[in-house]
Amino acid sequence: MLFPVGAGKPPPLNLTHQVPPWWEEYKGQVNLHVFEDWCGGAVGHLRRNLHFPLFPHTRTTVKKLAVSPKWKNYGLRIFGFIHPARDGDVQFSVASDDNSEFWLSPDESPAGAQLVAFVGKTGSEWTAPGEFTKFSSQVSKPKRLMASRRYYFELLHKQDDRGSDHVEVGWRAFLPGLKFEVIGSAHISLYTDESSLKMDHVAHVPQSPASHVGGRLPQEEPRADMLRPDPRDTFFLTPRVEPSSLENVLEPCAYAPTYVVKDFPIARYQGLQFVYLSFVYPNDHTRLTHMETENKCFYRESPLYLERFGFYKYMKMDREEGEEDEEEEVQRRAFLFLNPDDFLDDEEEGELLDSLEPTEASPLQSRHHLPLPAAPTAPGATPAPPVPPSPGDLPTTRRSRALSWAARAARPLPLFLGRALRPRAAAQQQPPKVYVTRVRPGLRAPLGPRGPPWPPFPGVFLRPRPLPRVQLRAPPRPPRSRGRRTGGSPSAELRPPARAQATQGSLEGQPRLLGLPAPTAAANLSSEAQPVTSFLSLSQVSRAQLPAAGDEEEADDDDGARGEDEDSEEAAGAPRGRWREDAIDWQRTFSVGAVDFEQLRSDWNDLRCNVSGNLQLPEAEAVDVVAQYMERLNARHGGRYALLRIVNVEKRRDSARGSRFLLELELQERGGGRLRLSEYVFLRLPGAHAGGADADGESPEPAPAAPTRPDGRPELCRPLRLAWRQDVMVHFIVPVKNQARWVARFLADMAALHARTGDSHFSITLVDFESEDMDVEQALRSARLPRYQYLRRTGNFERSAGLQAGVDAVEDASSIVFLCDLHIHFPPNILDGIRKHCVEGKLAFAPVVMRLGCGSSPGDPHGYWEVNGFGLFGIYKSDFDRVGGMNTEEFRDQWGGEDWELLDRVLQAGLEVERLRVRNFYHHYHSKRGMWGARGRKGSRTEGS
Repeated sequence: MLFPVGAGKPPPLNLTHQVPPWWEEYKGQVNLHVFEDWCGGAVGHLRRNLHFPLFPHTRTTVKKLAVSPKWKNYGLRIFGFIHPARDGDVQFSVASDDNSEFWLSPDESPAGAQLVAFVGKTGSEWTAPGEFTKFSSQVSKPKRLMASRRYYFELLHKQDDRGSDHVEVGWRAFLPGLKFEVIGSAHISLYTDESSLKMDHVAHVPQSPASHVGGRLPQEEPRADMLRPDPRDTFFLTPRVEPSSLENVLEPCAYAPTYVVKDFPIARYQGLQFVYLSFVYPNDHTRLTHMETENKCFYRESPLYLERFGFYKYMKMDREEGEEDEEEEVQRRAFLFLNPDDFLDDEEEGELLDSLEPTEASPLQSRHHLPLPAAPTAPGATPAPPVPPSPGDLPTTRRSRALSWAARAARPLPLFLGRALRPRAAAQQQPPKVYVTRVRPGLRAPLGPRGPPWPPFPGVFLRPRPLPRVQLRAPPRPPRSRGRRTGGSPSAELRPPARAQATQGSLEGQPRLLGLPAPTAAANLSSEAQPVTSFLSLSQVSRAQLPAAGDEEEADDDDGARGEDEDSEEAAGAPRGRWREDAIDWQRTFSVGAVDFEQLRSDWNDLRCNVSGNLQLPEAEAVDVVAQYMERLNARHGGRYALLRIVNVEKRRDSARGSRFLLELELQERGGGRLRLSEYVFLRLPGAHAGGADADGESPEPAPAAPTRPDGRPELCRPLRLAWRQDVMVHFIVPVKNQARWVARFLADMAALHARTGDSHFSITLVDFESEDMDVEQALRSARLPRYQYLRRTGNFERSAGLQAGVDAVEDASSIVFLCDLHIHFPPNILDGIRKHCVEGKLAFAPVVMRLGCGSSPGDPHGYWEVNGFGLFGIYKSDFDRVGGMNTEEFRDQWGGEDWELLDRVLQAGLEVERLRVRNFYHHYHSKRGMWGARGRKGSRTEGS
């Protein structure tokens, strides 16, 4: 669990063969283990639970094999013995919502359990209560049982957050016509009595094939890029170049960045605004790309914009020679950062605009109109002058939330990939606008003879390319004889000139229904006349807006032809039931320029986006700094070292004085092996003032001048008092109370960390607030840890007081204290990461942890980066004491906010806070129910009670 990648083969199953003593008083009930706060509906999800099968949330008993707690997101493990009433063949069946499995052993040993019946495997299968024959997998084959023996069984059940939760097991003699009956208390018994055992006592818990089969995910491609191997993960195992041999490689220089806010008054909880992010090279893949289906905040466009328009504005559609410009692309690029108020609500969406061509002087422009940037038109197009709205159509008191923020025609055109759009000729005018609205009941969507040039977006006003002919309604066809099928060619839709007057009459009534001036006859025959209103396609229309069923039946009877009655109805203005399918251009191609969205980010700590990873440092900048350093290194040591690869480069930017870099390089020593170089360097800007570098009073002599190249470019130097120690002791401080299963998991992970890294320079300090569910001190003694310390406190759980007590117990002021949480999954390089980013008197470290979602595990992480939390904090004890430690007065009976308050004082003390997202650093999902001494209403043995 600690090292999911490259950990080798899984260990062999530790199955239980020896059964504990059994007593007659065990009859009448069976053991029940509950695993709460775990999403998913499949039993496989239950096996992936971090604590399954040894550390359940609750241990209790049940008196029959039919359980329905009426809860959600939990898993059950019911086990014990079955006592048959008589000898013979017996069939079993299981029913549940959601999935379940029933395992039965041929004897009393858990190691021999076999799967005999189950409901589903994917989490989507379920049955009604008592529905024992819905799936063929529910019913087992006949099993020969004897009344003189007892048989071990195990029932696994998983419930998600939907449905009526239940699980029951029935049996029947293998005879025709018999029904299944739930197994009652007269035929079951306990596996063992757990009422007097603490939650950390797990030796008695049976381990069978049911509790282990399918628990591990199959070997497949990682779903998250962060799970792929990276040299950073194991680079700490490479021997390090002695820091003493690197002292004279670079000239020393003062280091005092301008973003340090020493003695600057900071309001409560405002320190978050003074924490800046670092840039990283190469890409560490901490960006949660697999979570961007739910959160696209990495991109600059608003989620509303992406929902409606996607990324089409970054594409320029190719066009054939002579084809008119695709002006839809211009319009989509104009829609930036939409707000919910920019769209019409349900009451306003039916109101059309009263004016079709707004002007600067019109008061209606800012209320109902969307003035868009001017777009180029065809050279031969001559748009007609706009038609002013009628006074009766002007609104009086109502204000519409139309899109009023777009740029006006006089404003400069937007840039697309660094190129401006072609300017419009001075003599040309704007083409007519097309307003796209929803289809009203009883009205049909008019389409041109070739359909729309681009599928319109519902509820948004666009200006498409001018069409050679605009038809509000398709002209009716001449009458045909019944039974004759019409063709789909354009020639089949041509109308005789004699019908033109009737068609015009049918169009005169339609705009009046919408409250618009009726167009003239010429408006339907010229592309340079009035603007029109376009509508949605058939797929976007509700059932109530479709034509009447009688029309469709009549059309079917005619086999595609229309009679004279329909033509007369059309002449009277009745809608037709004919729709044209949208044409799809499968050969459409486009041009696109390379876009690096990483370059659009800044080092400001964006608290709104929790899926974006560390900032990416440009490769050219990282290579340039490394080349400078290697040149100076080989000049100092006579070409002794050769660069093998750049493992990690971290940059903290200061635009006023220069940038700090952490270089981690893999070197090949001449005549030796591979070595690791990990040092801080400073690229100071020429002429930058040293500032308050020596304001601490530690160095009264003047600071060395910043070195520069002959060409005036900045040169690297060694920042004074900015060197990290590889062998410094790290103390993990963790307050606990009634968290037996989490304490056991935490100690097991830290023991595995010690075994994997061989690092003995760390210590575990547990501050116990009178835990009743386990002996915490005994658990510490039993864990294989290099160092540990146990502190016991009385009273209610107080995180601030517990952390302060743990830090006070550390005697060495020149060691690092790491304020920690209990529900953390650590990567193997966590110790090295803490040491690198903690420098006494200079740096503190606040790594960003990924908070896993319900049902998620380190092998399949789904969640988000905890960008707001600073509860995981590394700092030298001397600096911690200097800032005043934890605020134990204000946060005595509560927690939440104590980390922000500490951050304020750390920044005011003149320390930098390094903020990085750490690979494979997770916070396990858990709820606060049953934690820190909360008691339930039932008497079951529950962790935390």
